[in-house]
Amino acid sequence: MLTPFHLAYHVTDLDQARAFYGGVLGCAEGRSTDTWVDFDFFGHQISLHKGRPFETANTGKVGDHMVPMPHLGLVLAYTDWVALSERLVDANTAWVIPPSVRFEGEPGEQWTMFFRDPSGNPIEIKGFKEMEGVFKS
Repeated sequence: MLTPFHLAYHVTDLDQARAFYGGVLGCAEGRSTDTWVDFDFFGHQISLHKGRPFETANTGKVGDHMVPMPHLGLVLAYTDWVALSERLVDANTAWVIPPSVRFEGEPGEQWTMFFRDPSGNPIEIKGFKEMEGVFKS
């Protein structure tokens, strides 16, 4: 059984973070103060603290793409991934990598989308039709 992870990072504006993580991504809000807010990030705990977001650079080569490093991410069942991708499309998300399939027909076939939150933090969401594929090579 997988256990939830906890990740804390900076955002520039808590109201924008609430609108994005709570409104667009659909994450339930947990505890908060005037300097941070917790969210249930698909069963995991993220704590968003007001501050300067971490620096990133497009140094991660994945297929034909250079992706921002570091980044955070999530793996969802394919049907949940599709529902989330539709919400992000409806919200006019600016994509780093738009929703697409990667490694099609190969072990580890996955759907992916890559975007940034309003503070510029890069997020990758992967979808798998069979969760056993997450670690296939």
